Amino acid sequence: MGRLKIVYPICCGMDVHRDFVIACIASTDAQGGTQYQSRRFSTYTGGLRECATWLEKNNCRDVCMESTGKYWIPVHNILEKTCHVVVTHPKFVKAIKGKKTDKKDAMWIADLFKHDVVSGSFIPPERIRQLRDLCRYLMKLTWAATGEKNRAHNCLTVSNLKLDSVFSNVFGKSASAIIDFMLEHPGEKFDVAPFVHRRCKSPIEEIQAAVDGSFSPWQAEKLKIIQEHMKDIEHCKKLLEDLIFRLAQPYKRQIDLIMTVPGICDRMTAIRIICQTTLIFPREVLAFAKAILSTPS
Repeated sequence: MGRLKIVYPICCGMDVHRDFVIACIASTDAQGGTQYQSRRFSTYTGGLRECATWLEKNNCRDVCMESTGKYWIPVHNILEKTCHVVVTHPKFVKAIKGKKTDKKDAMWIADLFKHDVVSGSFIPPERIRQLRDLCRYLMKLTWAATGEKNRAHNCLTVSNLKLDSVFSNVFGKSASAIIDFMLEHPGEKFDVAPFVHRRCKSPIEEIQAAVDGSFSPWQAEKLKIIQEHMKDIEHCKKLLEDLIFRLAQPYKRQIDLIMTVPGICDRMTAIRIICQTTLIFPREVLAFAKAILSTPS
């Protein structure tokens, strides 16, 4: 087996924590001897700028760090402006068990990185990272809305109101109008016919039988709170979608191209594809995608 080749004569390994980062510069000379310099920096913005200046003074342009939670992101954001930063999964730089210290961990990462034996993760351009974050938040809001709908279903079920048996969507116009009337007029008998849309397939008699139940005062108040929360979530989703569309405007050409694929007719879907599917492409495709996405039209 041949000797490992030094790919990065001057490089830096970083052990990232919440409040501080340990940086170790490994400088290898022509004879293969390596000297190490280690320093500890705060993860406050001023400390990270100081770290970037220290790397520049030591002519170090190549940096490797673990993807430790979310703590690596601010470090990456500062250093990517002046350095080639490689972010790797911790399993690729896991040190041998023993007397581990933060300084030794940083030195171990530098030793592995200088031989280029570390598999780096694909980090998309900053705008794509922002789009990815917003799209994931949009999904969180969608899941929150789904959870509230399930709670509303539970309120109807425990009140023995069988609207889900006669309406395909209990949040549609007809069912919502009936629920709102029952919340405003608790215990009052009423005719459902004026609230039912003419295209509804269920017979009026069956719908009338389905609402032969009543909300308890507590379930009624709970359902009102759920309805208000659902309205707030929908409002937040609308604001977030507008923000996503504005941020994705430079990629209009790419979005239009994706929408030519059969089955994709929604711009938000195309934006989410741009943001997310880079995770599953081969390395060659990722390099091409990064080059394309780095140059907005």
